[in-house]
Amino acid sequence: MTRKMVRQVAFLVGLSAAFLSSLAKAEKKYDPGASDTEIKIGNIVPYSGPASAYGMIGKVEAAYFKMINDQGGINGRKINFISYDDAYSPPKTVEQARRLVESDEVLLIFSAQGTPTNSAIQRYLNNKKIPHLFISSGATKWDDPKNYPWSMGHGPTYQNEGIILGKYILQEKPDAKVAILYQNDDFGKDFTKHFLEGLGDKRSMVIAQSAYDVSEPTIDMHIVNLKSSGANVLVSFATPKFAAQSIKRVGELGWNAHHLVMSQSTSIGAVITPAGFNNARGLVSATYFKDVTDPQWKDDPGMQRFLNFMDRYMPGVDKADSILLLGYGKAQTLERVLRQCGDELTRENVMRQAANLTNVELDVLLPGITVNTSPTKYSPVDQMHLMRFNGEKWELFGELLQGSNKR
Repeated sequence: MTRKMVRQVAFLVGLSAAFLSSLAKAEKKYDPGASDTEIKIGNIVPYSGPASAYGMIGKVEAAYFKMINDQGGINGRKINFISYDDAYSPPKTVEQARRLVESDEVLLIFSAQGTPTNSAIQRYLNNKKIPHLFISSGATKWDDPKNYPWSMGHGPTYQNEGIILGKYILQEKPDAKVAILYQNDDFGKDFTKHFLEGLGDKRSMVIAQSAYDVSEPTIDMHIVNLKSSGANVLVSFATPKFAAQSIKRVGELGWNAHHLVMSQSTSIGAVITPAGFNNARGLVSATYFKDVTDPQWKDDPGMQRFLNFMDRYMPGVDKADSILLLGYGKAQTLERVLRQCGDELTRENVMRQAANLTNVELDVLLPGITVNTSPTKYSPVDQMHLMRFNGEKWELFGELLQGSNKR
């Protein structure tokens, strides 16, 4: 081969290499917050304020992504998890969301906590076309892909859970006189609305309602007033701090009411312990998670993975806090979405993959419950199991239930 031919071959090889390199780069698509080495995820939770018990969600998610990074990241990219405190204050939530989007330039907002707080940023994030994923709130509004295609919840909606609890009362105590304690914001009002929906034409059995504000130091007088109504069933749509207060006060008053609480306020560590185990005996709620304190899950592979994670990445934390399962399950779901995105880490593709999850099993979900979404269904988990507290632990009873058939 002549020297000229060698030069021509070398030129062609170099040209081919450049073309292939260019082609490889073209196949990778990134929006702000993503690169060959990193994926920035924004998070907003109340590490302080009246709902600070939920701050543990942000902590367990941070630990989960540290584990993922230690394992090599997602498709070779490390997770940069940026989490800010909003003290459960909607104006502060807006401030932190803008900071994450406009200063930190995150790819998406993940697992922001609360109904009023997320309501304050929903329009902003949808107008900006920023994925607003796996919101820590069961408000029905997060399952509205037609009007808010960039916002998606995770657990059962308050519609599902409210209807399930309402139907339970109809079956268990058809002649009940019901009192409702609820938080005076979008969260409490949404839950109450759908509980009444579950009662159907028996709504007249509700004889008293009392709304508390999160700024109140105690809800003792609300419980006293509801007891004086003559109700024999109390339904508490309250966050952990106030749910614990309601359970404790009911016990102190000797009010022998059939007491129901929402699923997010069933933590042994955050609710039952401060309320008192004896006061919580007979309490009824619904769940979609395995109970870490229940020996039936001792040899369950998913539970073992969760416990191994806790031992290594959150040593010393009370594993009985069910809020940990909530954060772990959502982080595992987001991991699945990002892996499905491959090298197309655009905001549009993140939402496309989030809306195409089929029978995804999570380590902490009860058997038979899986994550399912579609372009018209933004409620990933929509089944629940009723459970009763026996004075030591929660016990499941009945069958898997679904409050709404919406698809």
